[in-house]
Amino acid sequence: MTRRPTPLPPPEERRRLREAGALTPAQLAARVGVSTTTVRSWESGRAVPRGRRREAYAKLLATLAESAAHTGVQESAPAGRRGEPDAAVVTVRLKEPAPGGRHGPVAPEPSAFTQAPPPSSPRAPTPVPLEEQDLPDPAPRLTPAQAFDALYAFCAPVLVRQTYLLTGRRDLARESVERAFQRAWERWPEVARDPYPAGWVRAAAHEWALSPWHRFRPRYRHPEPPLSDASDRALLEVLLQLPPSYRRTLLLYDGIGLDLPDTAAETEASTPATAGRLLHARETVAGRLPELSDPRVLHQRLAELASVGGLRAARAPAVRDGSERRARFWTRSAIAFTVALIGATALALSTAPAGYEPPVPPGETVRGVPPRVAPGPLSEDQRELRSKLREELLHGPERLAPQPR
Repeated sequence: MTRRPTPLPPPEERRRLREAGALTPAQLAARVGVSTTTVRSWESGRAVPRGRRREAYAKLLATLAESAAHTGVQESAPAGRRGEPDAAVVTVRLKEPAPGGRHGPVAPEPSAFTQAPPPSSPRAPTPVPLEEQDLPDPAPRLTPAQAFDALYAFCAPVLVRQTYLLTGRRDLARESVERAFQRAWERWPEVARDPYPAGWVRAAAHEWALSPWHRFRPRYRHPEPPLSDASDRALLEVLLQLPPSYRRTLLLYDGIGLDLPDTAAETEASTPATAGRLLHARETVAGRLPELSDPRVLHQRLAELASVGGLRAARAPAVRDGSERRARFWTRSAIAFTVALIGATALALSTAPAGYEPPVPPGETVRGVPPRVAPGPLSEDQRELRSKLREELLHGPERLAPQPR
């Protein structure tokens, strides 16, 4: 039987509990056994702890919540409900790096890749340990279509802009996102149970967008019209000149703000290889555009470039209907192929011979018939007859007359 993961409070509550316990990110990371960057990712909602680290992190947060309750510290955000997924499950954000760390405080102004988090539940007046909370009645369960529409509305607008930086084509970016969500709807039970469904859909969209087979499609053989702004056009050209894996690594790390291990896991590469790709991509961009050598400036320029096209995603019901139509088409195609195969097999069985007919053997020599003799030298009588016939043929044959006996 699979063990149910320990529930965690929302990302804002995690940070509040750490600050209430007078712990720095480095001190909390040392107690859990992770890096400071990982703790900041957990508190910002960009990553979700798993396995033993999740258990240790949940116990530590419960201890901090209990300590805060005894000291009379007022709670600033609600604790997570039992059985509910973390709020970071469907978060796709582009964080602003700050000096002195990989990811610092996030600027309040909206970004091209930042999506506002869903509204949280009412704040509780007094913190209570997670094991002793008096939980309210659970909210009504969403239908699969409603859950899918919520995930699509939250992730699709941001994901279209991200995919545009990978391809440089607006139509291909929209198509990639639609195909990714269609696959997610086809496998919705699997995606719904995934700890990070937004990452699942993002990986599917990036893989479809970077497929090398698009170059053979007639609609994508010719480049799109260039951007009007010279700086945006130069940055997009530099990005498209990078290899697809390097381009994707740069977008995930410097654009979206994933950690290096998470970037390596999503690109299916080792951490040293991902670090090498990132450094090479940064050097290439800085060589062509020296003003983008600072990662913070590069992050801001990527966000501005992604918002230039004014891309819009399709509506969620249309994506679900397209996924269902594709599923019906392939189902009917499989049924038709199976029926054709069965019919061909039945026809072959009905027209096949009922018994074994041995093949006709090669010809044999018949006894009693003399073999055909090849032409040879003429005898004396034959030569006389031949000369007589040749002489008589010149004047015609002699008249034959009956002779009495």
